[in-house]
Amino acid sequence: MAGHSKWANIQHRKGRQDEKRGRIWTRLIREIIVAARAGGGDPATNPRLRLAVDKAKAANMPADTIKRNIDKATGNLEGVSYEEIRYEGYGIGGAAIIVDTMTDNRQRTVAEVRHAFSKWGGNMGTEGSVAFQFRRVGQFVFAPGTDEDKVMEVALEAGAIDVISGDDGSIEVLTEPADFEAVQAALEAAGLKAEVAEVSMRADNTIELEGEDAERMQKLLDVLEDLDDVQAIYHNAEL
Repeated sequence: MAGHSKWANIQHRKGRQDEKRGRIWTRLIREIIVAARAGGGDPATNPRLRLAVDKAKAANMPADTIKRNIDKATGNLEGVSYEEIRYEGYGIGGAAIIVDTMTDNRQRTVAEVRHAFSKWGGNMGTEGSVAFQFRRVGQFVFAPGTDEDKVMEVALEAGAIDVISGDDGSIEVLTEPADFEAVQAALEAAGLKAEVAEVSMRADNTIELEGEDAERMQKLLDVLEDLDDVQAIYHNAEL
């Protein structure tokens, strides 16, 4: 999501998330479990878990639900074992798509993702077929009307690598993944609240799609996002 369409795409995504709050909790719980299993159950020493817990709290998940799933992951309670799998492919007009999943059934997940690509005008690719077009970054997106000078001053002083002004008035701050938390703390201390704050995959270049092609691409993205095992989707289309 880049350029003039960024804010519209974010609002579309937020609207869909509001429609399916229960599914959002499911995805957050899976992220908590995987993060805790990989790096330990203490958010103070596990940045990935800390970010997952912050997102869960922002989604109004109860503290006991968060703790119970951390305990599952660290062996204190019996739980399900999830594995992370990334799929890559092409959408409408050759747009690149990355689909990150967490699943307890690899065969089911790959079949569902492949079916979504083929039915809605995309093509499933091989590992590495599009990932080279993206880079992993910390990303903050501020609503149109936010004080750009203040965002730029605070972010760059805290270690951000770039501040980008969108044609729609939104402001995007990029960081190295390792600097995400430091920049986030500085922005929040300055009273700057981002609409999006996450470590993400950002496309180096974008493809602009309009009219029917944009509608078809949005449908493909929506269908992929609706799959139970899908955690996140990244793409380089401007819709």
